[in-house]
Amino acid sequence: MSVLFRLKALAPALLLAVSACGLNSVPTAEEAAKARWADVQNEYQRRADLIPNLVATVQGYAAQEKDVLVGVTEARARATQTNITPAQLNDPAALQRFGEAQGALGSALSRLMVVVEKYPELKSNTNFLALQSQLEGTENRITIARRDYNEAVQAYNTRIRTFPDAIGAKVFHGAQPMAPFQATTAGAESAPKVSFPAAAPAATR
Repeated sequence: MSVLFRLKALAPALLLAVSACGLNSVPTAEEAAKARWADVQNEYQRRADLIPNLVATVQGYAAQEKDVLVGVTEARARATQTNITPAQLNDPAALQRFGEAQGALGSALSRLMVVVEKYPELKSNTNFLALQSQLEGTENRITIARRDYNEAVQAYNTRIRTFPDAIGAKVFHGAQPMAPFQATTAGAESAPKVSFPAAAPAATR
């Protein structure tokens, strides 16, 4: 039996062995985690996009609450300037900075919602009610996206540390563990409540 024939006969087994070492499964798991992170960023951006209209609506009724309104605007600016690229997903410090910026914005929004309680007409404004509903939905989607990302990261990290995928992860991919996205403020793992008691309808200003 020639050497060439033997190599051809062994080829399927070699391919199976390489595949079993994570040649395909490791990058697939990595891309899945990156895709879930993109979902996280998209939802935070969706929240940021709601804020200018929210601030403008509140200002129409509560212009004297300047400190709170400015606080929300400044927190939004910091949050939108703090971004994470896929290459930084193995950097816990970068993810912490991102989380702190988003947590600060969430805290500023919570303070704004406390202020709103003092203005019954604002609470019944149709534009505000629509923004409130959108914000609440976005906060829920942020919670889900963050959970899905952390689950994808856990699956990826487990794969690159577990035999036989760990071999391919190290030899072929130089894979590094990804960092989970931890909450940075109390209660941040659950969506903040932004709803208010039902109020009688009022004309839009």
